Amino acid sequence: MRNYRAKDVDAYIAGSGKEARPTLKELRKVITSAIPKAEEGISWGIPFYKYHGLLAGFAAFKNHAGFGFASALPNKDRKALEKKGYTTGSKTVQIRFDQKVPATVIQRMLKAKAKANKASAD
Repeated sequence: MRNYRAKDVDAYIAGSGKEARPTLKELRKVITSAIPKAEEGISWGIPFYKYHGLLAGFAAFKNHAGFGFASALPNKDRKALEKKGYTTGSKTVQIRFDQKVPATVIQRMLKAKAKANKASAD
């Protein structure tokens, strides 16, 4: 869900459905622990993170949270997530509210994307 009135990530999470908030808070924690220097803000009405360019963001929906990258998900990670029951798109992962956030896979992808962003910025 896009929330163009949210001024920051705290406001976005607070304005999301009660069932979505734990998943959104966990996604935020995963991102900030993987890339502590990432710039956090609201872009396109959702929480979005930048590190030497576009990195990733997340959003709340009726029955799931969506996590998306600024570029395509690596095929091996996408397949691994699908085997664990997550729905994926070319750049996104859907996390139902009854599913655990796949923190390890997301952190690995974030670190790879951050490294690629930094290399292209240098």
